Amino acid sequence: MGFVAESNQGANGGAKLGFKSLVRRKRVDSIHSRSSDSGHHQLAKELSILHLIAIGVGSTIGAGVYILVGTVAREHSGPALAFSFLIAGIAAALSAFCYAELASRCPSAGSAYHYSYICVGEGLAWIIGWALILEYTIGGSAVARGISPNLALLFGGPDSLPPFLARYTVPALGIVVDPCAAILVFVVTALLCVGIKESTFVQSVVTIANIFAMIFVILAGGYLGFKSGWSGYKLSSGYFPYGVDGMLAGASTVFFSYIGFDSVASTAEEVKNPQRDLPLGIGAALSICCMLYMLVSAVIVGLVPYYAMDPDTPISSAFASHGIQWAAYIITIGAVTALCSTLMGSLLPQPRILMAMARDGLLPSFFSEVNPRTQVPVKSTILTGLIAATLAFSMDVEQLAGMVSVGTLLAFTMVAISVLILRYVPPDEVPLPPSFQDAIDLVSLRYSNIISTHETDVEVMTCQSGVSGEKNTPKGEISANYPLIAKVAAQAIFSEKKRRKIAGWMIMLNCVGALTLTYSASNIGLPSYFRLTLCGIGGLLLLFSLAVLTSIEQDDARHNFGHTGGFICPWVPLLPILSILINTYLLLNLGADTWMRVSVWLVIGVFVYVFYGRTHSSLQHAVYVPASHVDEIYQSSAESLPSE
Repeated sequence: MGFVAESNQGANGGAKLGFKSLVRRKRVDSIHSRSSDSGHHQLAKELSILHLIAIGVGSTIGAGVYILVGTVAREHSGPALAFSFLIAGIAAALSAFCYAELASRCPSAGSAYHYSYICVGEGLAWIIGWALILEYTIGGSAVARGISPNLALLFGGPDSLPPFLARYTVPALGIVVDPCAAILVFVVTALLCVGIKESTFVQSVVTIANIFAMIFVILAGGYLGFKSGWSGYKLSSGYFPYGVDGMLAGASTVFFSYIGFDSVASTAEEVKNPQRDLPLGIGAALSICCMLYMLVSAVIVGLVPYYAMDPDTPISSAFASHGIQWAAYIITIGAVTALCSTLMGSLLPQPRILMAMARDGLLPSFFSEVNPRTQVPVKSTILTGLIAATLAFSMDVEQLAGMVSVGTLLAFTMVAISVLILRYVPPDEVPLPPSFQDAIDLVSLRYSNIISTHETDVEVMTCQSGVSGEKNTPKGEISANYPLIAKVAAQAIFSEKKRRKIAGWMIMLNCVGALTLTYSASNIGLPSYFRLTLCGIGGLLLLFSLAVLTSIEQDDARHNFGHTGGFICPWVPLLPILSILINTYLLLNLGADTWMRVSVWLVIGVFVYVFYGRTHSSLQHAVYVPASHVDEIYQSSAESLPSE
């Protein structure tokens, strides 16, 4: 009676049902859904804004900044390195704004996977979740293998670690194993199993140690700079030796040093006040990282001419050139603490991604189990740690490090698209379990009776815009008895459907335009005329979709979507569209080898979804009802319980 069931009805269920499974969307977690999910323990709500800032800064500032400044300054930016970090920080902020709104509206574990499932559909949500699993696994293993060389420097040299920690080669297999990396992964895994509050406290301490090391670089380097006259800025080549293009190329390189703030969103379910603290935590963490990056880079390129910087140890060599060799120990401590904090930030989100996917039925329920004492997904955390430790011990994952960026950039892109969908075409139907079928039929019958008896003008208008049961609506009688109301209501419904349809097409055209423009701009091997034509087409599609989305009104349902009262992303649709454009450009420039490796992993994920996730999804037999009637259906269901 006007409601749609996601079931195997009809003889031609095959391909049509398969497509429906890709686009079916779940609802935002609510009081009703949480109360019905009594079979699983909930995560502990222990995190405050200070915890979130520690997670965001610790996950973002890795040891790369201690090396990256030398490489980017020498090859791209020169003395304008601080501006490259600023531009990259602004680009990252575009994604951060989108994350902030969705995290406050949908504060549940799962991060970008969760948002994609609510706004886009199950198929793309699975791809995002599967890519994030790869990102955190490879990222954690790569970070762990980077710790032992830095620890060795503290002990006096590359080969000075104790024998049980030192790297050694297995001749029979031709691999270099790293016991130190595996041990560190096990330690972090055990810490994460203890509890979210305890592990975050340790990460906060380690992050503070790293920040103090960076502050030392800024203060001591600033003193040396003023004392020596900032020789790095007094060059004949000027402030932009590689031009503005070089500075922008440097910005695209250092952009990846901002990856990590999205870890904050993965802990949304464990935040005490998510509507307030999540946006503030994401924004504060990104701002702190950007400020530290800019200050460190401004100091270092001022101490030493950019062309004379050591690409491997730029900060230590810069201090050594001014006679302060002992600074290398402080800088190495900063690098070690940065790596340890980043390792924790890499291993923290993955169990929560697995838990969210298992809750939705796309993975076995093993991953969704939460320990009743520690209130963390212990089994998922242990399994994640075992896999990461094995990779860190036995594989040189540096060549796979580019795969980490694919998952992050795909997530950033999908989050921006989700914001556009939320604002212009939010889901107007939500799924309910088939156990509510009696209450659904009762509410559907109630609205049908309202239509047939014409009780009031308001009721007529409500039934017209509410349950989509067109076959049960006596349109001829309504038009005869209430001609003006029927006409106005019909026009309003038609106008809203038309607006949603136009907005949906514009969002799709925006994605096509961004892909076309970035592909043609990145592929310099294309013939010039063809390349310029593609650039023009892509640019026109982007501008046209932006103009149309700006001119039409956003959906009124956005005000009641999810948990209200949180952060609202500004400058929509411009900001999400810019985020999509930047992230798509970076995705296409990751290299063919990286995409070949990622494609293998994604193909495996497609098979897992087809043969398991699709058929075990919690939405497999869901009944989709108008969002405006959900509370009434729950009320009817509750009223019918005593009589049963």
